[in-house]
Amino acid sequence: MTESTGTRLSPQVKMALVALLVGGIAAILDSTMVTLAIRTLAVKLHSTAGTIQWVTTGFLLAMAVAIPITGWAERRWGGKRVWTAALTLFVLASVLCAVAWNDTALIGFRALQGFGAGLIFPLMQTLAVRAAGGKVSSRLMAAVSLPIALGPILGPVIGGVILNWLSWRWLFLINVPVIAAGLLLAWRFLPADHPGSRPPADRPGAPLPVDRPGSPPAAGRERPADLRADRPADRRGDRLGDRLDWIGLALLAPALTGILLGLSQLTEDGGIDHAGVLAPLLAGAVLLAAFIAWASRPRPGGREPIVDVRLLRVRSLGSASAVLFTAGAAMYAGMFLLPLYYQQLRGDSVLDAGLLMIPQGVGALVARFVVGALVDRFGARAVTIAGFLLAAVATAPFALAGPGTSLWWLGAVLLVRGVGVGAVLIPPMSVAYQDVQPAGIPHATMNTRIAQQVGASFGTAIVAVALQSLLGHGATGAFQGAFWWAIGITVAAVVPAVVLPAGERDEPASDGAAVRRHPSDSSPVTR
Repeated sequence: MTESTGTRLSPQVKMALVALLVGGIAAILDSTMVTLAIRTLAVKLHSTAGTIQWVTTGFLLAMAVAIPITGWAERRWGGKRVWTAALTLFVLASVLCAVAWNDTALIGFRALQGFGAGLIFPLMQTLAVRAAGGKVSSRLMAAVSLPIALGPILGPVIGGVILNWLSWRWLFLINVPVIAAGLLLAWRFLPADHPGSRPPADRPGAPLPVDRPGSPPAAGRERPADLRADRPADRRGDRLGDRLDWIGLALLAPALTGILLGLSQLTEDGGIDHAGVLAPLLAGAVLLAAFIAWASRPRPGGREPIVDVRLLRVRSLGSASAVLFTAGAAMYAGMFLLPLYYQQLRGDSVLDAGLLMIPQGVGALVARFVVGALVDRFGARAVTIAGFLLAAVATAPFALAGPGTSLWWLGAVLLVRGVGVGAVLIPPMSVAYQDVQPAGIPHATMNTRIAQQVGASFGTAIVAVALQSLLGHGATGAFQGAFWWAIGITVAAVVPAVVLPAGERDEPASDGAAVRRHPSDSSPVTR
């Protein structure tokens, strides 16, 4: 399904990417800007820190509920329609957040906004791959992952500017013109797609076909009956494939909610041995195990699970999902600590802390221009490992820094850290789909997105607990110790990166055609 990572993007694909990035950037920036405003919101809405924290927690939990639905919704109504509906829901919720009259209203509207964002994030990746005809390249992934990498870095900068000079309500109103432009671009440039059916043999998780449609079957192999041109599609199977997996959703949505809720309560409840942490974590883990068992069952008749976890047995997707889990943990662990270091230890304002984060954003942007060529030359595995190690080395100066450490020195290492962090997302995303059929693209995207989301919460929770537990040793020692934890998480991320495919290998076939081998099938796949 894939081709060389150096493949150039056509003008049509580029314009579709522009439409997706403009529409999706608001949701990504908003999720990071609001985190910076928690203290301001508590004061302005006459709330407590514990209550107003649900502005971000509710957003996160609603995202967890929405992410598993995206694959079914795209299959049921078509990706372009669902994308437009998700943007519309997000911008309406943004307006409601801007006019919220108290903390309860804001928390409710933020949950609605989070549901829209939970649809937007995986759809952005899925529709980008669809627009490229299923041909995944490092250039494509560099483009589609740009907001995901820059959001946590630029969000605090933009949020700091708004909070310094404007009302907090502009954190949400700024989404209106951006989403309006995204909707217009989506209408004009996203390729039209329609909710279509496919034969059961093209279900996610099915083995890759040996022959191209329309070509003679390979010797010794008979094409499955459902793929024969003279046989109509099984409409009953199609209708079954469009049905929502209610049991799977009832298991997976609360599973993710419980896990993310438990992780978010780690610092507030004083550690993992508290009931407020253990209860949701254990319940989430049990429900997740039940969902995996449910989703792994054979499904005759075209039924699909809400998220097809069977695809994780494919090496490219399974290893990429593991890497994206650790990448999310490493990225957000640092992003949690860095603004706090500037504000609490050095006494910088919210605006100054945001501006001091700019070098990291510049480094992540630079990585986007070079990582494609590096993947072409050295392979996805080597570039990912190098990115993690570079990010770890560039975080070490913060583990040794104090209140008086030179800002010029810290800015320089942040630039390097941005390059490392920006380089670790693209390679696993570019190889994740290489052995996945087009029908499995939405499921593959949901697997990678869930892994990254849970990883981000895991990394943030670990360093938050470390920081809180070390405060007894003084603020400087607490931040230094927490940064060492962040470094440890980043170094540990190298372990799953070792099994990441180096890249797609083409083998010569007997007739001279390029052949790709599926990891779970010994038969060659002619391209």
